[in-house]
Parts: sequence; C-alpha cells; structure tokens
Amino acid sequence: MSSPIPVKAGLHPRNRHRAGYDFARLVEAYPTLAPFVGPNAYGNVSINFADSAAVKALNRALLAVDYGVAAWDVPPGYLCPPIPGRADYVHHLADLLGEGTGGVIPRGPGVAILDLGVGANCIYPVIGAVEYGWRFVGTETDAVAGENARKIAVENPVLHGRVEIRRQPGPLAVLRGVVGPGERFAAAMCNPPFHASEAEAAAGNRRKQRNLSGGTAEDAPLNFGGRRTELWCQGGELGFIRRMVAESAQFPTACGWFTVLVSKATHLGIIEQMLIDAGTNDARVLPMAQGQKQSRIVAWRFAR
Repeated sequence: MSSPIPVKAGLHPRNRHRAGYDFARLVEAYPTLAPFVGPNAYGNVSINFADSAAVKALNRALLAVDYGVAAWDVPPGYLCPPIPGRADYVHHLADLLGEGTGGVIPRGPGVAILDLGVGANCIYPVIGAVEYGWRFVGTETDAVAGENARKIAVENPVLHGRVEIRRQPGPLAVLRGVVGPGERFAAAMCNPPFHASEAEAAAGNRRKQRNLSGGTAEDAPLNFGGRRTELWCQGGELGFIRRMVAESAQFPTACGWFTVLVSKATHLGIIEQMLIDAGTNDARVLPMAQGQKQSRIVAWRFAR
C-alpha cells in the first residue's frame, strides 16, 4: 500500500484526488478505514465500492485527511457522495468565476455561493470553503438533511462562519423562499435529483450495483445511499432544471452564474431551448470526465 492507485482519469488539474487514493496514507491517518482496504480483482489496493460502509469510511478518511473536516457523517440512508466528482464541480465553477477576474480565481468569504439542495452531506460547502475560502448558503427541503448539514458546519472549525443552511419551504420551489430581496451570489450550484420516481431510482441502483459487483445485485442497498429528495423528484432531472431555469429568470440578478449538473447528454438540446426561451445572454456546457463516466455542468447568466 505504498503508492497511490489512479482512481479516475479526466479529473480537474486542481482536484486533490487526481493522482488517486493513497490508501497507506489514509489508513495511517484514519485507522477505521483499514478493515475495508484490500486487493481488488485487478490486484490493486482499494475498497469494495459496492459496500456502503466502505464508501462512508473512505469519505470520512478523505475529508479528515485532505480537507481538515474530522466531524462528518450522514444519517442512515442519506446520500454519501463520491468526493472526487463533487470536488470537480467546485473546481470547474472556480474557473468559471475566474473568467471575470482575468483568470484569477476569486477567493475568500466575499465570494458567496448558493448551493441548491445542499444535502445531509454538505459536501460542496466543505470543498468550496476549504479550497477557496468561499462562503456558502445551502438550501434544503428535507429537515433532517438540513439539520445534519448545519451540524457538520458547526462541528468543524474550518467551516465556521462560512456555511449557512436555509430551509426551502416549497417542495417544488428552487430559488423562491430562500433568496432574499436584493441578495446576490457569485454563483448558484446544484446537483439535482436525476430520477422521476422511486422505481426509476431503484432500477438505476440495480444497474450500478451490477456494474460494481459483476453480479445480479437485484436487492442490493444503495452503495452511496440517497433519500427521496436526493434521488427523485417530479419530472426528474429535466423537470427540476425546467423549474430552476424559470425561477432564475424571475431572479436574474440573484446570481452572477446559475449552474446545474446534468447527468444525461440527451437532455442538453432541451435545456438549451429552455435557456433561449428564458432570455439568457450567455449559456455554456462545461464537460467533466471521470474515467468512463461523462458528465457536464450547464451554466447560464442574464444581461447585466
């Protein structure tokens, strides 16, 4: 376990995890990870990514060792996200913000970011606050998730004064109810629910588990977890983004940039038309690649 094993190709150049997971270093600093670490089918030192307990232990180790966030947990069943991919979104957003400052990435608490659907894991504020010193407002419809995110912010000194959690009272609202009059953010970011129903989310989990385990995994638990508000919503990904675009047009000055993670490339044409109809004057797609997984951020803004 002396050398890092490459995890996924295509990660952002500033991503701390681009070189892979150094399990020797992680286990030395976070011994509770040790029982989950061992040779995989290819003879590399790794964990079983189909095992939710192993994934959580890896996340705890990464956050403690690489980000100084030692007090981190999610309630049973809530989303426990893969850290490298979440970090990539933050770094690409930083590049986008740097366009307005001659390529110099703006840093510090004067940069306010709106995280729409912060989740129990609070992962974007953790990464953004540590990497760039940004200040975050995270919104959440789920009371348990919101309270857990608040707990993470309170219990980790590196996050003090940098994370505020607001309850979103409307289950189908995005910006309404959480953005105050005259309030302005450098950017909004969002990882929306991808599925339109519980059945669709369960089918997606079965496919993922089969890919990870090489077996049938028909009744396997979600290895990364996820509750209703995290995995599915009315209209699925497109439905959520449609509501987000419509509300961004109602609050055009609330954010310098509105951004959202899009899982399906087939949705891009529809989203492009949404943005044209909403009157945006600058819209773009920021591609992200993690091994064989391709994803992208859609970003837009209005005339100022």
